[in-house]
Amino acid sequence: MLQQNTFIYATVMLLAGIGIPTMAALNAGLSAKLQSPGLAATILFMMATLLSIAYMLTFEGMPRAFVADNTPLYFYFGGFFVVFYIFSITWVAPNFGIGNAVSFVLLGQLISMMVIDQFGLMGSPQVSITLQRIVGIVFMAIGVFLVVRK
Repeated sequence: MLQQNTFIYATVMLLAGIGIPTMAALNAGLSAKLQSPGLAATILFMMATLLSIAYMLTFEGMPRAFVADNTPLYFYFGGFFVVFYIFSITWVAPNFGIGNAVSFVLLGQLISMMVIDQFGLMGSPQVSITLQRIVGIVFMAIGVFLVVRK
């Protein structure tokens, strides 16, 4: 069962990874056409909100509560990072390029992932930083340099 779930999880996340630069390109293009990164981001969030509500109501039903007891307040601030990502990619990508922007996003994700794992932050399983993981980050940084180099 674990192997089957691993394949499903990996496939879903691969598709999510494919979606990130696609979304960035679409939103950057919309921003350029509308001449407004703010409006492009707002349209993206309106679509995302409608789709999230439709998913929730279809598959989960109406929630019993919007706030869970004993949940640290910081768990509710994930949207800040989504907004920062959307606004930054919408603003940066048309000038810096989708490949360049996403390459640095990927590097940032790996660095953040290692720190979160190392300390088991926000309820994540604790996974120590190893030499192998450090080498992977170094290779990723080299890869980013090679991708963005002209």
